[in-house]
Amino acid sequence: MKTVFCAVNAKFIHSSPALRSIKAYCGDVCRDTVIAEFTINNDIDYIINELYLLKPDMIAFSCYIWNMGIILDIVRTIRKIIPDIKIAVGGPEVSYEYEYLFEKGIDIVTVGEGEAIWKELLPALENGGDISGVKGIAYKEDENVIYTGRGEIVPLDYIPFFYEGILDEFENKIIYYEASRGCPYRCQYCLSSADEGVRFLSRERVFSDLKYFLDNDVKQVKFVDRTFNCNKKFASDIWNFLIDNDNGVTNFHFEISADILDEEEIKILSRARKRLFQLEIGVQSTNARTLERIKRTTDNEKVFDTVRRIQKFGNIHQHLDLIAGLPNEDIMSFKKSFDDVFSLRPEQLQLGFLKLLKGSGLRRDAKELGIVYKDTPPYEVLYTKEIPYMSMMRLKRVEELLEMYYNSGKAVNTIFTAAAFFDGAFDFFEKFSYFWEEKGYHRIMHSKMSLYTALYEFLKERVKIPVSDMIKFDIFANDNIKTFPQWLESDNGEEMKMTRRRFFNDEENIRKYMNTLSAYSPVQLSRMCHLEKFSFDVEKWLESGHKEINMNDSYVLFNYYEKNDINLNGNITYTVIEKKE
Repeated sequence: MKTVFCAVNAKFIHSSPALRSIKAYCGDVCRDTVIAEFTINNDIDYIINELYLLKPDMIAFSCYIWNMGIILDIVRTIRKIIPDIKIAVGGPEVSYEYEYLFEKGIDIVTVGEGEAIWKELLPALENGGDISGVKGIAYKEDENVIYTGRGEIVPLDYIPFFYEGILDEFENKIIYYEASRGCPYRCQYCLSSADEGVRFLSRERVFSDLKYFLDNDVKQVKFVDRTFNCNKKFASDIWNFLIDNDNGVTNFHFEISADILDEEEIKILSRARKRLFQLEIGVQSTNARTLERIKRTTDNEKVFDTVRRIQKFGNIHQHLDLIAGLPNEDIMSFKKSFDDVFSLRPEQLQLGFLKLLKGSGLRRDAKELGIVYKDTPPYEVLYTKEIPYMSMMRLKRVEELLEMYYNSGKAVNTIFTAAAFFDGAFDFFEKFSYFWEEKGYHRIMHSKMSLYTALYEFLKERVKIPVSDMIKFDIFANDNIKTFPQWLESDNGEEMKMTRRRFFNDEENIRKYMNTLSAYSPVQLSRMCHLEKFSFDVEKWLESGHKEINMNDSYVLFNYYEKNDINLNGNITYTVIEKKE
């Protein structure tokens, strides 16, 4: 029986570790099984055609909130093309409230972890089709939905390392790695609250797997562990191993709880090579009543202190999360949560919206809490008794501008300065969102320069700062542009051209500011770098945390050959020149 394990991922850079884990664990049982991966952006007819050409007897889909709709569309059509095909689904989206699926053309639902289930299910289907003895599945018999009970929980070390020999399949994709399953916390918006305990791979196994990634110079490994550092010794040993075996190339991403990091762990993190680690930290809210209601036991004061300490090391990218739509949080409370987190100036601040996941405590209690959400995946909040629909839509616009201007790195320096002229960062983004809609900018696509132009138009009459020059710094700190909009005050007169020419022809300047590029000619250097004049003291501005603006001319050299993705001020390496050469 030929079986196709099918994943429909959110983006091209994503991949499905779940399907590969099942296939690896099942071994010879899966000898006639192939994995087919697509994205939600693929044309549905293309996906259907590709699946049909594989001539499957059975298709098993991996289901999540972002792909459930398209999977059901695929199933409807596949049923018409191959009427006698078996169709199974598994994954978080179908492990709860799955009864409706049997009216949608689904034959079998696997509930929970899939490795042990499929090792039993495939032989049962091949040997006559009696699946009643397979634990961990649901199916329909006559008019009744039968659930066979919880499936076996497999020790993680029993699951083979499935990346060996197939890394070429993940070129330009993120490598996902699982060192543990489960979470000790009970956050009511998360499905991990339904799990019992945490299971870990052995350290020896983890070290062996990670050594393979390091030896093969993969670009990024993203740990999918819910709270990577819930076991201090386990996390510390892995971090030490990665630091001691660093290949200078691979980056590792971890989702952690910052308030449980102790002095020893922070000291370990301080040793890491720049860009070796990325940390994702879920703050979600700073409202104590909200955190209590969602059973999130977080010491935010400790979180903030830890984030600041790690930030001072200058070696680790930190990504902080907020969730809009949580219970007991109105718009003023959310504004405070936003401003509290923004004050930390993380490299990324993700503003997400509550998803009422099947099986989660908040979905169960939604009516009682006054949370109204969409009936279809991803079950996103529409409004709550604290935040009406119009205010939630305003938060959507704030999130859009946050992504375009802050998380992209396009205008962080200008925003840090401008926000001081508003009632906090949230007020800045909210007022910007009003301006954005008044101009109709939410209805059109934008180039990089049109985004900068919109920001300039918004700020020029509202703040008493050299807006054009500050936006100019953000532009050059991210892009080596050659064509300037009229409002951007860039000196390209003959005198400045001569200044640049002399600068790039001076050997002392090359040694002092561009030593790693000394092999290049002055003409090449002028293309790889850019010298720009500013009407204010850029060095003092940056050193003061964007607070001091002294109107004295300064010169900055931007080096486009050397990227800097940890420095929050921009992706490009820059140097403030001591004096005009």
